[in-house]
Amino acid sequence: MRKYYLDNIRWITVVLVVIYHVLYMYNAEGILGTLGNITGLKVQYYDMYQYFVYPWFMFLLFIVSGISSRLYLERHTDREFIKTRTTKLLVPCTIGLFAFHFIQGYINMSMGDGMIQTQTLPLIIRYLIMVVSGTSILWYIQVLWIFSMLLIPIRKLEKNRVWEMGSRVNLPVLLLLTIAVFGAAQILNTPIIAVYRFGYYSLAFLLGYFVFSHEEVIEVLKKYFPLFAVLAVALGVTFCAKYFGGNYADVPINRTPLFTTFGWFASLAFLGGGAKYLNFSNGFTSWMCKESWGLYIFHYLGISIVAVFLAKKHILPVGLIYLLSLIAAFVVPYILTRVIGRIPFLRWAVLGIKKEKGKERVQ
Repeated sequence: MRKYYLDNIRWITVVLVVIYHVLYMYNAEGILGTLGNITGLKVQYYDMYQYFVYPWFMFLLFIVSGISSRLYLERHTDREFIKTRTTKLLVPCTIGLFAFHFIQGYINMSMGDGMIQTQTLPLIIRYLIMVVSGTSILWYIQVLWIFSMLLIPIRKLEKNRVWEMGSRVNLPVLLLLTIAVFGAAQILNTPIIAVYRFGYYSLAFLLGYFVFSHEEVIEVLKKYFPLFAVLAVALGVTFCAKYFGGNYADVPINRTPLFTTFGWFASLAFLGGGAKYLNFSNGFTSWMCKESWGLYIFHYLGISIVAVFLAKKHILPVGLIYLLSLIAAFVVPYILTRVIGRIPFLRWAVLGIKKEKGKERVQ
């Protein structure tokens, strides 16, 4: 029986990511890589939304990906898993960069002086720089592909022994895992590019696979959902109050006990609440689930286009810029998914879809 709550958690989280990136693009906290403050305000209190979701929404997505990997491997071979994950994840963030996402690189470089600084370089070098810059939000599928490939030898070594132990995880163990989450956040972090947190996100993925893929553990989350929700809100408010104005996405804030504890309990609350209240499917949720992949892949391009060609020129009211950015974040993915979905090579290279839709939908 399909676990619809995983589909719903996934698309809802992607929508939260879209809203986050609209605010992130024009943040007033000096976080680099965006257009930055366009309001002229010293403090943009609505930016607090970024602080309230950043510690947990990608962590949650990796947990869901771990659960989904377990469910898929229960019905498919390792070889099929490798093939589907490579097509869906690796191809778009490698070949797709050269085929399409260099456009995102061009837009990213145009936000600052990147295009001016590289104008004396040979065209091929500028193109390669755009390709690298175009990685942007594709870091998630890059990291997820690595975790997916490492999962295969891990499975062969543990032979379900660790997975079976995962079914015995109860409330005290979930509380103690707070320590493990904090520890994971301290290791395997790449310098400069702060989003590549292999320790933090690999733990989320593995916990999804070994622990949260068990119905027994999900029942624990459902039972204690009110507790996790209260803890998450309390920790979130404390985190926002303590760190608002600082760079929540980088050291030292993103390795603090408050960051990781908030991220952990917010993830537990969302997963438990989703299992309890979102395990259903209707026309809208089914449509959103189907659209969520293209929405994630293309939404930042829509936001960036508005930022570079409208916001940067200061030709429209600020409120309208925010509104247009939000609209573009949904409309551009909708259009591109349909246009690119009709072109066989680009459908494969950019979206990781080898054939037309209609095949079994992976959990």
